[in-house]
Amino acid sequence: MDKPIFIKHAKVYLEEKVIPVGGIYIEKGRIQSIAEGEEVPVLPADAQIIDGKGLNLIPGFIDGHIHGAYGADVMDATEAALDTMAKNLASEGTTSFLATTITQSPENIAKALENIAAYENKAGQTELIGVHLEGPFVEKSKAGAQPEQYIMEPDVEKFSEWQKLSGGKIKTITMAPEHDQDGAFIRQLAEEGVNVSAGHTATDFAGMRQAVDYGVQQVTHLCNAMSGIHHRDIGVVGAAFQLEELRGEIIADGVHVAPEMLQLIYSNMGSGRLILITDSMRAKGLPAGDYELGGQPVIVDNGRAILKDGTLAGSILKMNEGAQQLLKLDGTGIEEIIEMASINPAKQLNVYDRKGSIEVGKDADVLLVDNQLNIKYTICQGTIAHQ
Repeated sequence: MDKPIFIKHAKVYLEEKVIPVGGIYIEKGRIQSIAEGEEVPVLPADAQIIDGKGLNLIPGFIDGHIHGAYGADVMDATEAALDTMAKNLASEGTTSFLATTITQSPENIAKALENIAAYENKAGQTELIGVHLEGPFVEKSKAGAQPEQYIMEPDVEKFSEWQKLSGGKIKTITMAPEHDQDGAFIRQLAEEGVNVSAGHTATDFAGMRQAVDYGVQQVTHLCNAMSGIHHRDIGVVGAAFQLEELRGEIIADGVHVAPEMLQLIYSNMGSGRLILITDSMRAKGLPAGDYELGGQPVIVDNGRAILKDGTLAGSILKMNEGAQQLLKLDGTGIEEIIEMASINPAKQLNVYDRKGSIEVGKDADVLLVDNQLNIKYTICQGTIAHQ
């Protein structure tokens, strides 16, 4: 077991208040106590003390939509690929993530899910907390970088088979609600506690309102691969603005959504209904060049990952960089970033009982950052994972 840790002299961001100068005591992977003021309590002889003077102590980031990074991809279906992601994501401030699949052959999806089911998290790494099944139940006209030849109609039996193979770890599914007209598929998954997210969809506002009635709670990478706002039908994007039941994933890289649109989204939805994600692929953290996503060639250049036809193919965004982009918006401060990158994803994925905020008894997933959200320390379940 790792040594106990006491972080002192930091500005501590709790969900309900901010402690201007305080600290937390971490032992056995959890937050044991929260201190106010400069006093250091009596500590075990082996405790490590970290001086957070001039820094902010905030909850770790949760990336609920990430395909790959640092040369690895979830669809590689190997322990080494998941290890590569888990070892490196802490440098971005990510303390938990959902391994995200892509539309592929049923056999390849099954292999990826079986690999995730068998994977064991390791101390000092970002924790894999589940699966985001993106596709294959999506709309072909909004496929984006989802390979069209493997797109299929919603199938409860197929999903149940995959959920079993994953060890019950599928927490989010992205699907096109217009392919589930009677709502049987959405209702079944929602009843099972799966976070059903509308994405890669051509549905209209009425279709989204119906989908929400069925149990859809989220919109996948808002603005991308969906119907936009038109003055005669406000589409999926307008539905995200108008329907309070929906939270929206956002890729804040300035590529997937223009900075001006990002401000418009924030002004309409606020920090309470937005979830920062990366949607990154294996090229993240690596030089520009030729890569692949879902078996398709991808060119990475000038901060963009694109298919040969120019379609965006995921991102190379890091979580802390996305948080820094959001911090530039009018109306945001560190509290709002915490909401979008930690609290909201934890609540959406039903892990808020142990993650998403600094609270006694929760997992010690915390970050020490400066005022520009540069990462100084990442602690994953009580172990320093990045410094």
